[in-house]
Amino acid sequence: MVGNILVGLVALIHLYIVYLEMVLWDTPRGHKAFGLKPDFATASKVLAANQGLYNGFLAAGLIWGLWLGEAGFQVKVFFLLCVAIAGLYGAATVSRKILYIQTVPAALALAALWLGW
Repeated sequence: MVGNILVGLVALIHLYIVYLEMVLWDTPRGHKAFGLKPDFATASKVLAANQGLYNGFLAAGLIWGLWLGEAGFQVKVFFLLCVAIAGLYGAATVSRKILYIQTVPAALALAALWLGW
């Protein structure tokens, strides 16, 4: 049960990231969340929306795994691994903050699922 709650939390985090990247990217909230300058935000808006779409697929996969119940264990593990790997890459190439926002929650959810919590 704890594992599924954490999976749901990771899915919610990614839905919020989708909203930030696809809707708020070139607003003051988006600038603050990602440390953007307005000119860069405007120029990169389409790229951010594309990135947001990928985060939406991660969230959809996690939600699908939850919807499948016990049969969704492998689906949840696969998408959590995708989230964790993407977070590691983002932390290495963009900002260490991504490690804490994305990778740590995914790793905790993975651990809880593996332990049967």
